[in-house]
Amino acid sequence: MSPPRVIVTRPAHDAARWVAQLQQHGIAAVALPLVDIAPVSDPALQAELAQARSHLHRYRAVMFVSGNAATHFFASDTDLAPVQQALAAIKTRIWAPGPGTVRALHACGVAPGQIDAPAAEAAQFDSEALWQQVAAHVRAGDRVLVVRGASQPGTPGGSGRQWLAARLEAAGARVDFVAAYERRAPALDAAQLALARSAAGDGSLWLLSSSEALSHLRALLPRQDWSGARALATHPRIAQAALAAGFGRARACRPALAEVAASIKSPA
Repeated sequence: MSPPRVIVTRPAHDAARWVAQLQQHGIAAVALPLVDIAPVSDPALQAELAQARSHLHRYRAVMFVSGNAATHFFASDTDLAPVQQALAAIKTRIWAPGPGTVRALHACGVAPGQIDAPAAEAAQFDSEALWQQVAAHVRAGDRVLVVRGASQPGTPGGSGRQWLAARLEAAGARVDFVAAYERRAPALDAAQLALARSAAGDGSLWLLSSSEALSHLRALLPRQDWSGARALATHPRIAQAALAAGFGRARACRPALAEVAASIKSPA
């Protein structure tokens, strides 16, 4: 029995990579990006980001919430040399919640020995798994910078990772936030909307990597019946969100290519 068609909902650049990799595993995959990623456009956020880049010496650690956070913090139009020299000189630790962020940091020139992240065999790649790796090294008075995205242009400091911030503050650390990119709802064309409607009930499998993508999908098709839709989510919380949104079936697996491919091919 052939595996189902897979709808990859990651941002466009990531979606293209996942589609190509899944196709190499013999899986029919198509990209339907449900989150647009862009540099911060608000002048105030741009100023905050520039200040954060120039004051890394203040921080015990810098946590990047995703590969997009790393890529946009170390943007191609930025003079990276002072930033990277500062990281090396002050021994600032770089925190990543999973292997995708680690790969992006490597591509940006961050030394592997400076990065703390969940082990490759961790049950999940998220803030909870990262905290298990770094909690013992946090001291009262430490300052930690969280680099994240803003869901709406102009959101001060961005949004997300409140659980980790609460744990840091309980340990006596001070947490600062900076938005390195913006997450936006996509503007789907007629063909993409038709694909989404069809995939709601034709046996396709929605590959969901964020609850925000799911929210955008529901907003784009507000009257759509999702009871016949199936989802494979890269975190249990996203699977729960899909069921709450009306998906007929949703299950979770780790966001590792081999495991995603195996889950897609599984009859479960």
